[in-house]
Amino acid sequence: MTSTIELRWLGRVAYRDAWALQHELVLRRAAGEIADQLLLLEHPAVLTLGRNADERFVRALPGELAARGIELIRVERGGEVTYHGPGQLVAYPIVQLAERGLLIRPYVRALETAMTETAASHGVVAARREGHPGLWVDPDGPLPRKIGALGVRVERGVAYHGIALNVTTDLRDFGLIDPCGMPGIGVTSIAREAGWPPGRSAPSTASVAEAAGRFGPILARLLGAAPAWVGPVSPRPAAAA
Repeated sequence: MTSTIELRWLGRVAYRDAWALQHELVLRRAAGEIADQLLLLEHPAVLTLGRNADERFVRALPGELAARGIELIRVERGGEVTYHGPGQLVAYPIVQLAERGLLIRPYVRALETAMTETAASHGVVAARREGHPGLWVDPDGPLPRKIGALGVRVERGVAYHGIALNVTTDLRDFGLIDPCGMPGIGVTSIAREAGWPPGRSAPSTASVAEAAGRFGPILARLLGAAPAWVGPVSPRPAAAA
């Protein structure tokens, strides 16, 4: 099945603003008013908890978060605590699963595969890790390192929330949490694994936009959709690394 998915590069967007936009688009997609959507963006530093996530996995004290202007928000997606921040690609697909003939598990696999191919296009080998949703470098080795997070929600047959892929993220900020509720877990980024020099590996919206330009068409293909960039700005990927 081939139909359009509208891709939108939004730049840096506050978490609550993007969250509200997702809710609006889910209602409109469920009503058949719009096509499937893919929001591609970057957030300022924020921590989010899944609907059943345990706050014990937030390592930072409330005073530290307040001093740094980092909000802790509980949302309706699955999964544990997640960090979002500059240099991280966030993708929120708004997808009517039944119209694409998808169940939730194949849909999650498509998200993981899109992250895998985006990392590979930057010269980074990564894969899924059984029992641990997301994307990992050396998933079955002695030092598995998480490079991408995943959490979704389905309402009225429409999937939303999505993925977060570390591109040039400041990995020190992951010290605020136990990612995935797994103390001591290793976290990495495309910049670190690809060995980018300091000037290129610093957190930047430009690096996220470039990754978005790759991820969007990849996910569209995996969903059997034709990508259509919408809006005033459409990121364009550089040549593959």
